[in-house]
Amino acid sequence: MKVILKIVFVLWACCWVWEVKAASHPQIHVALLGDSNTFIGGENCDKDTGWSKWFKERFAPASCKSYARSGATWTNTSSTRINLTEYTEKLGDNNVIYNQVLRLIESTQKGNDVTPELIIIMAGTNDAWFKTSRPQLFSKTPQQVFSSPQSITSKKVGQVTSLAESVRFSCEKLMEAFPYAQIILITPMQAAKAGVTGIRQVGNIIEECGRYMSLATIRLDYQGSVYAGRELSVKRFTSDGIHTNKEGARRNGYFIAHQIESILQF
Repeated sequence: MKVILKIVFVLWACCWVWEVKAASHPQIHVALLGDSNTFIGGENCDKDTGWSKWFKERFAPASCKSYARSGATWTNTSSTRINLTEYTEKLGDNNVIYNQVLRLIESTQKGNDVTPELIIIMAGTNDAWFKTSRPQLFSKTPQQVFSSPQSITSKKVGQVTSLAESVRFSCEKLMEAFPYAQIILITPMQAAKAGVTGIRQVGNIIEECGRYMSLATIRLDYQGSVYAGRELSVKRFTSDGIHTNKEGARRNGYFIAHQIESILQF
């Protein structure tokens, strides 16, 4: 009986070690782009109210750095310009994912940061929430934007003013700069103040753009732990209906790590 118990224990220990190793990715450097729910995890992904901290813990990559900014949108405006030094945590014409893309590219080219093998972009909340500040948000459908197979990165950023164009513009720039990196898109989670309909409309466009570019998309609005209706009455997983608290961040981070584990192509 003792021998059997020892064998069972050894097998269990081996399985446990295998699971730990399977969840560890020491060969993968990760870069994160996004808005406030990524930003609050900190540049080094070590703040517990941000999903990035818990993702980093569960996924265990070689490194994980965030370039996210609070207030950022996918969608550019006609006034958006390339600006790698402007810092704001609020909505602004230059506070867009494309400028985060350029900061990431510049930082790696200068040798300040390592070249990422995995790039995760989680944004869209502010596009839905402040759509009056992004007047061309829904002006073009993904079908219209991808009607031509030619890359659109030769355009000026102020000419790319719909959500679908902005997603294609930023992702194609990343694919040019990091041809061997895997890019994964994450739609915004439900947000009590942004409206469920708007969040889902934005999520649908992001997901469809991902399909055109063969990029995997995680639908956090459908599969995440935050339910807008519940957060309106009881703040269970958010601090204010928009931003995750520690438990909401942990659930999202672990969920995202699990989802990415299943779609990795390395």
